[in-house]
Amino acid sequence: MFIKYGRIINIVAGMGILISCNSAKHTGKMPNRGKIQGQSATLNSNDQFLEGLMSRNPGYFEKILSNRTAWNVQILYTQINRDKKGEASFKTYNFNTDPTRYFYPASTVKLPIVLLALQKLNELKKWGVNRNSTMTTEDLPGIQSGVYNDPTAIDGRPTIEHYIEKILMVSDNDAYNRLYEFLGQDYINEQLHRMGYKDVQILHRLNLSLSDKLNRKTNAIKFFGKDGKLLYEQAVQNNTKEYQPRKEQLGNAYYANQQLIEKPMDFSRKNRISLEDLHQILAGLFFPNTVGKNKTFNITEEDKQFVFKYMSQYPTESVYPAYGDDSAYWPAYGKFLLFGADKGKLPKNIRIFNKEGDAYGHMLDVSYIVDYEHQVEFLLSAVVYCNADGILNDDKYDYDSIGLPFMKHLGQLIYDYELTRKRQFSPDLSGLIFKYDK
Repeated sequence: MFIKYGRIINIVAGMGILISCNSAKHTGKMPNRGKIQGQSATLNSNDQFLEGLMSRNPGYFEKILSNRTAWNVQILYTQINRDKKGEASFKTYNFNTDPTRYFYPASTVKLPIVLLALQKLNELKKWGVNRNSTMTTEDLPGIQSGVYNDPTAIDGRPTIEHYIEKILMVSDNDAYNRLYEFLGQDYINEQLHRMGYKDVQILHRLNLSLSDKLNRKTNAIKFFGKDGKLLYEQAVQNNTKEYQPRKEQLGNAYYANQQLIEKPMDFSRKNRISLEDLHQILAGLFFPNTVGKNKTFNITEEDKQFVFKYMSQYPTESVYPAYGDDSAYWPAYGKFLLFGADKGKLPKNIRIFNKEGDAYGHMLDVSYIVDYEHQVEFLLSAVVYCNADGILNDDKYDYDSIGLPFMKHLGQLIYDYELTRKRQFSPDLSGLIFKYDK
């Protein structure tokens, strides 16, 4: 039993009525509207289920419940039930979700970028390109530097594979930028919109102060084989498409060029993706039959196993780069849900396959959590805005006092409930056990 992190008590008592909430199931077939069933922007039985769980533990969740609007708290929890053949069906509960209410998605946008990069590589197979091909990024003067070697790689070569490893283990921003440049802004948004994620807009690099015009332009790319022969060359791209206008602002004030601007900050040209879409992308990655073929990325089973491994590998298990030698990283780094800010030794029976993010006061985590010993599995996604003073770009966010405790306690709450939930058939999780780098 996962007791060492402190069990949340009294969550099962009185849940008989709530457990019988009427929520639609997935059957493995494509749902009518291509949505994970049970989602709604209004307060309904699904909201009441999660609210019931949280309200029984006011010491952890009273402030979350009373500040749900101001803190833009949104939660999606998917129960996974298996039939005798191992096929999964879903029952999804939501709390306070609203796809029209903007939050800054931070590094969670890196998950679809990783999957699109693997998809585009598959489209380039006829040129002999794969994820371990050497990829050089040409200099784009005034916008972005070039890359011709990677000192963090075992052989010094920059590759899509190594970029993805760094993204999934420690959310490396430069690695994301290199995949953004490989894909190009047009390809990213066109593909996601084609898949039905119509409201998604991924418009910029991360951790670089560039205008909308400059982010539309992406570097030339070259791929080389083992013998050094040029396999494929991609010219500089400049996206001229216009996307649906947005009027999204956050905060009461913000800092720009070390000066306080006393008005809300404009986010209308920043990245946008809803929690529902992130949750569905994660669900479709592990359970493609639950979202329909048109919403799955065109990647191979080998690609998926590669992604699963590095989504779940701890930084301290990495050899190249050797994150275990850097005090900035610890085993549960980036595993907000369930582990929060914990820096100690983690239980061997649990792995979290996730993509997290935090920026501009927003903290997010989109996770598939499994317990091999107790045969537990569930999907859990959440976002919370941690910015009590309402000022952006002041580096004074409430991640430690609001975000991380909420994520840890929410993960524990759902995990503890899942330990008690009866299943007719247990999942076979053996396909999700990996030999990590160390």
